[in-house]
Amino acid sequence: MMFPIKRVLFLSFVLLTSSIAALHAADRSTTPNVVLIFCDDLGYADIGSFGARGYTTPNLDRLAKEGVRFTNFHVSQAVCSASRAALMTGCYNNRIGIHGALGPGAQVGISKDEVTMAELFKQKGYATGMSGKWHLGDAPQFLPVHHGFDEYYGLPYSNDMWPYHPEMMANLAKAEANAKKVNAKKGEEPKKRKGFPPLPMIEGDKVVDPEVTPEEQEQLTTQYTERAVKFIEKNKDKPFFFYLAHSMPHVPLYVSSKFKGKSERGVFGDVIMEIDWSVGEVMKALEKAGIEKDTIVIFTSDNGPWLSYGTHAGSSGSLKEGKGTSWEGGIRVPFIARWPGKIPADSECREPAMTIDLFPTFARIIGASLPGHKIDGLDITQMLESPKDAKCPHPFYFTYYANNQLQAVMGGQWKLVLPHTYRTLGGKPGGDGGKPAQYTNAQAELALYDLYNDAGETMNVADKHPEVVARLQGYAESAREDLGDSLHKRDGTGTREPGRRAPQKAQGKQEAAGK
Repeated sequence: MMFPIKRVLFLSFVLLTSSIAALHAADRSTTPNVVLIFCDDLGYADIGSFGARGYTTPNLDRLAKEGVRFTNFHVSQAVCSASRAALMTGCYNNRIGIHGALGPGAQVGISKDEVTMAELFKQKGYATGMSGKWHLGDAPQFLPVHHGFDEYYGLPYSNDMWPYHPEMMANLAKAEANAKKVNAKKGEEPKKRKGFPPLPMIEGDKVVDPEVTPEEQEQLTTQYTERAVKFIEKNKDKPFFFYLAHSMPHVPLYVSSKFKGKSERGVFGDVIMEIDWSVGEVMKALEKAGIEKDTIVIFTSDNGPWLSYGTHAGSSGSLKEGKGTSWEGGIRVPFIARWPGKIPADSECREPAMTIDLFPTFARIIGASLPGHKIDGLDITQMLESPKDAKCPHPFYFTYYANNQLQAVMGGQWKLVLPHTYRTLGGKPGGDGGKPAQYTNAQAELALYDLYNDAGETMNVADKHPEVVARLQGYAESAREDLGDSLHKRDGTGTREPGRRAPQKAQGKQEAAGK
């Protein structure tokens, strides 16, 4: 029989440990880990639960089965840097001065005055890490470790921004043929695309590999994933945020030997199968650490498929067009979120949402303060937790492209397409073997589409709903006032300047002074 004092001490210990466990559980419900997986040029119909064919994505299918699929989820703009700027800040990209896709040595990048998603998490003491493609400026001042991330490993921009751009590879065959004709040396190197330096791999803010090779590109998905897994293992005992931004399936397509030749779809299918493997590795790491129930996992893409690349491009399914356009095939992307116990399993949300909404949603969940400056996203926590019943908090979303052209306004089930020129293949097939087909230009006229019943944007119903057209045109006018519209030669009153690259000499002086 246990002595009374020992029994008291034993019961006190049990109560104390139970209280600590309960407190930990309560804390984790308001400070969940977040893993955000962001693909590059992955189309709406490129994973199993969204209609993919020719390969399987069992890990992503499981993620969807255990979480929610958003089938009406959008990016702010269907191009790399613009899309990532919106994701990271909760702002329309043109509000913060980021347009299109920034190239090597770009003179602008994300401003130090903007608050990034990583900085949001740092408010609450989170560990923050990233691996993969950044694309918000390649000067040291623009890199992730200077914008809230504790660690970073990856490429500063797209993997095609290197001397052997896919469009240039066709020159190899021509050069070899010409060499034979003139009895010159065989095996001539492909011509380098003017303006693209060697592709660097960066760790922190230092170049650790100044010239990434094709063989090294084959390892990108694996290396990014290994970094994510190590980060999870290292930080499993405290709240963390990890941003896994895959370079794939942006062309040029590269895949490791683990998946090379595995799919019926060719190299594109192989690449997606390896991305699915990556998701599985992240999920296994969370399970091994015993924190899968304390972690929100989100999977989505920066824009739709780059259709001109044909067999090396993804699919937008029944949606119209793809990357580089404001049609649904360009801006609507797959979205999956899992948070066991909070997000209902095997659920679906058909309400519209956008990447700008993730920033304020995370702020709400972890209790972080929003920036003092204006952001555009709104909290969609209710849509995640009650996907069947919750409604989108936005009365409208805007879609810009090209040189700050307002091209569409979405409100509820409706989308008003404004007159503009867009690129298209015009029904012709895309290229083969990594070589792109030529786009042509087409003219979009003023048109209203019912996205709930016509996501493919096939039927203009503007004549049947003039009051909806008038309402959305009113929203468009408010966008021009706030964010501008180059087609109407308007400058917005609510835009902010991007970061400016420090002049090289001045930058050198600053570095010397720092030493």
